[in-house]
Amino acid sequence: MISHTTLCRLEFNKVLQSIASHARSDITAHSIMAMQPSRQPQEILTSWQRIEEIRDLLRQRICLRISRFSDIRPLLEAVRPSGAILSPFELLEFIPVLGSLAELARQLAPREDIPALKLLSPFPVAFNDILEPLAATLDDEGNILDSASQELSRIRKAKRTLAARVRKKLEEFVRRHETAIFLQDDFITIRSGRWVIPVRMDSKGMVPGVVHDVSSSGETAFMEPLEIIPFVNELENLSAEEKAEEIRILRRLSVWIREDAEQIGACFKSLIELDRLDSVAAFAEKFSMAVPELNQNGSLRLLSARHPLLLVMREQQQDTTPIVPLDLELGSETRVLTISGPNAGGKTIALKTVGLITAMALSGMPVPASPSSSIPLLDALLVDIGDDQSIEQSLSTFSAHVAAIAGILGQTGSRSLVLLDELGTGTEPLQGAAIGCAVLHELQSRGALVLATTHLTEIVGFVQRSQGMQNAGMEFDSATWTPLYRLVMGEPGQSHALETARRYGLPESVLQFARNLLGDAGTAFAGIIDELRQKRNALADELDRQQQERQRLDGLAMALKQQEADLVRLRQETIEKARQDARDTITAARREMNQLLEQFKQDRRKETEVKFRQKAEELEASFAPTGQQPPSADALQPGSIVQVRSLGREATVISIDQARHKVRVRAGSIEMEVPLHGLIIGTTTAAPKPRKNVPEINMKRQTEEAANDLNLIGKRVEEALIELEGFIDQAILAGQREIRIVHGIGTGTLQRAVREFLGRHPQVAAFRPGEPHEGRDGVTIAELA
Repeated sequence: MISHTTLCRLEFNKVLQSIASHARSDITAHSIMAMQPSRQPQEILTSWQRIEEIRDLLRQRICLRISRFSDIRPLLEAVRPSGAILSPFELLEFIPVLGSLAELARQLAPREDIPALKLLSPFPVAFNDILEPLAATLDDEGNILDSASQELSRIRKAKRTLAARVRKKLEEFVRRHETAIFLQDDFITIRSGRWVIPVRMDSKGMVPGVVHDVSSSGETAFMEPLEIIPFVNELENLSAEEKAEEIRILRRLSVWIREDAEQIGACFKSLIELDRLDSVAAFAEKFSMAVPELNQNGSLRLLSARHPLLLVMREQQQDTTPIVPLDLELGSETRVLTISGPNAGGKTIALKTVGLITAMALSGMPVPASPSSSIPLLDALLVDIGDDQSIEQSLSTFSAHVAAIAGILGQTGSRSLVLLDELGTGTEPLQGAAIGCAVLHELQSRGALVLATTHLTEIVGFVQRSQGMQNAGMEFDSATWTPLYRLVMGEPGQSHALETARRYGLPESVLQFARNLLGDAGTAFAGIIDELRQKRNALADELDRQQQERQRLDGLAMALKQQEADLVRLRQETIEKARQDARDTITAARREMNQLLEQFKQDRRKETEVKFRQKAEELEASFAPTGQQPPSADALQPGSIVQVRSLGREATVISIDQARHKVRVRAGSIEMEVPLHGLIIGTTTAAPKPRKNVPEINMKRQTEEAANDLNLIGKRVEEALIELEGFIDQAILAGQREIRIVHGIGTGTLQRAVREFLGRHPQVAAFRPGEPHEGRDGVTIAELA
């Protein structure tokens, strides 16, 4: 899609080098340098999503736990043959790799906010059965530790003990008078793996032992005394055992790695990929890059775009000078954009910024631009930037440009982005301009997106007159005669060649002569540019006025939101007050019910039961909504249809007892006497809707055979305690002496609440957990007073 030459012209490799500096291994850096733009939208979107998930972790101060590691793939191939043994230094290379995989598995596996990273295949897994023995076997320098095995520890301990004995014997030997007189010196050393002492060559026959070496001067013989030879031989035997044990340990570790080589190799690829993604995320986070939109309709929109290498250079030089952002748009209406303006004004930088950001985005990287930017999915990115003059190929600058453009025309299609620098230059201006206009027309007819820079006014005029083409210019400060590096869409720029020449020291006489030669044509063109600039300024003023109006409307909207919030708060306060009033009413009713229960125990049961019913109906009537209040006696007459609260159904009035404030009604085949506050005037047969937060109080007397079990499982504590209180009241009315409350075990919250309630209830004499046949701790048995 995009050739290596094109990417080099855009300096894409320099961006990759900056990213690779964050990698933890050379193999990751190589993977980063091999990154290429893709034509697969899902591949690009997945890369963006994974990088953004890592950046989200970085913003939470969570870094991927990846240590510096080496490429273990050659070692995995080396250990594959049966019987192959890796050296300690080769095994040491696996520790940072396996350690990083274990840390990543422990760090990422429990997280739910990284769905794209979780789809990485294979996801990192911990090889603790290999990592832990490796860590216990090798130190940081590749030496095998004593802890590698009990046998190795025993052998080395025996070696140290025996070596100490040998040294002690030698020290005693050299201190003896009969020996010391024959020694060249009193030190002890090792030659050819044997413990020796320096004996004068002329006295070597006076010391019993074996000569193992002679000094370079020939005056000293290094002899091993006969009396230590058995100990040294034993020491060599232990060394042989040590070597054999070390080989056994290395063989065992190599076998374990061989068994999991396939899975380790696959996970190693995932480790490289995570390191690559993390390096891109660190680079993007350092320079506040963003993920743009990806479109397949062939439109390009860059907002607040900055050249990434300028960001890197500024960071390296600690330069605080702000970079002027680039804004441009190419799409269905405008497919060709030409940029004109002064030399050193930023035209080529703008061109490279567009190409480099496009290449970065299609490579799955965030870009230094606004997230509202949009990048097209391309089949080709074609550029002609720079001077390709070649002596070897006998190409002039113009010939090289023409050859490059010919190659571009041969590859251009409807999904191509073409970048042309200094279009039409290098030959006679009129003919160069004509060729440039023809090239733009041809590229437009093929449906490509085209961005070109030029100094030729003929090309600027052609673009201004052509449908689907647009001019843009690099701004120039006419007061200071310096470029501002800001791109202005819809307005061509002026070259300001005379002013630039003055800045670089060309004499005024030369400039005046050139100005006279330029004549009226240049003045007319400058007048057109000034007219366009005035229109742009007028549009900018209008935009400012619209922005101010928008800010005013935003202020009004905020005020309305505040009023809405105040209304919501007032409504909440009103609801809370109503709930508190209801709770106070219920509390008072409970207090009076308890008094009636005390009276029930001492007084006549029938009268107390009547009072219970009356009080319950009065309480229910007090909560009745508007339109459902009790009727007066005058409003009723025999034959009236009423709603009986306690039955939740219609009944017909038979007679009215005004003195006792009671009404006799018939509901189906049942006749009953109901107090006035237990009635509602109406003809609906629907049962009244239950009221939230208001407990239903049913004081009907139960029969002696009423159930003595209450199941509270699944209820909230407050709801359960209200139901339990009513259940106790009904049980007392029914004359029961013992009740069984089923609350389950669960977290124990409901169990504790029930037992605390029973402990302070005046009608509960005692309570206990259930027996095995009753339900154990999931049940509480209460004895009623």
